[in-house]
Amino acid sequence: MKASLKNKWTMLLLTMVCYLFFYTGRHNFGWAAPGLSAELKLSYSFVGWISFAMLIGYALGQLINGNLADKFSPRFMVIIGAYLSIATNIAISFSNNAYVILCLWGINGYFQSMAWAPGGKIISNWWNQEERGKAFGFYTMSAGLSSVITYTLSIVLLQQGYEWRMLFRLPVLFLLVASTLFFLFIKDKPDKNVEIDNDKLPALSWFQRYKKVLGHKKFLLICISLGFESMARYGLIFWVPIHYLGANWKQQPQSVWITFFLPLGMAIGALTFGWLSDSLFKGDRILAIRIGMLTSFFLAIAMYFVAKEHFVLSALLMLSAGFFVYGPQGCFWPLSPDLLGSKLTGTGIGLMNMFGYLFAALGEPIIGKIIDVSGSTHTIFLIVAVACLFSAMVISIAAKQNKNY
Repeated sequence: MKASLKNKWTMLLLTMVCYLFFYTGRHNFGWAAPGLSAELKLSYSFVGWISFAMLIGYALGQLINGNLADKFSPRFMVIIGAYLSIATNIAISFSNNAYVILCLWGINGYFQSMAWAPGGKIISNWWNQEERGKAFGFYTMSAGLSSVITYTLSIVLLQQGYEWRMLFRLPVLFLLVASTLFFLFIKDKPDKNVEIDNDKLPALSWFQRYKKVLGHKKFLLICISLGFESMARYGLIFWVPIHYLGANWKQQPQSVWITFFLPLGMAIGALTFGWLSDSLFKGDRILAIRIGMLTSFFLAIAMYFVAKEHFVLSALLMLSAGFFVYGPQGCFWPLSPDLLGSKLTGTGIGLMNMFGYLFAALGEPIIGKIIDVSGSTHTIFLIVAVACLFSAMVISIAAKQNKNY
């Protein structure tokens, strides 16, 4: 017996709406960074280390919480993570010590990690393999739209004259409402008489789940490819606002809106790539990823040579970069249940996302240091280009591995 169409879409949409506001407690930092840096007299290298702390906390949390999502209720994990992240953001807004902010932002990374893999587990429980590309495409789109919402709220607050501290207080109120609605109406999985996958694996222990996932060589290569993709993604998400804010952004306030096209392209790309992997590419998600990352490489090179004063061209490049850099994530996530089975979905997604944020974390202080040394934020795009190229190379190697090993 199949889960009803209405119930599948209801659970997917509830999960999407909740995650739609999760980035208000994470992607707000790039917008707060210039004001924070100026008030506390921090170098961009140190700002990079603060971002590094959050990403490491997130990576560690993914490694732990993905596995826990296969054992405990994903619903409870999401709501706990949301409430604790809101509390941490508000605490940061009252802090005047850079090291306290660094520690709190790192802890916030762990709390933020309690949503993605558990949410993916819920979707995997409700959607079968033939439709997962579409379902995860919508789910990934909600993450992209979450950046759109966070960027929009941050830009509006800054243009209204609010200081950086308010960026940690006001946007997360939306997360408070969305996560509460999620908790009240979501169901972890269909009734017992509803089958989603013909997965005959026996119940596995905590250690056995890790052992089986870490023993899958093809899946590990895919995780590394996602790592480089995430390095490129966060190179854009975190540093592009700093690139366009600059020292004189108030003289050309319209230029800040160029950044809006980046998360917009990400949201469109996530949905499009997820759908294409099921239809045009006939389930060949790796081919879709490779095409996306190679295209991203050339777009990042182009952005390096375009001055930020060219509004129209910069906006088009931002939209395209968001589309092709982030779109492939809609193809990465279904590979976890596709290759590992439904009983290992949470562990697989968690490990995959751990690689993503570990690589992204390593890139942040490097980018900050290069900006300090070169005195130019244009170097962001060269690092993004290299990361995209490496992602394409590794996924090509993964494609040559057989299905199991």
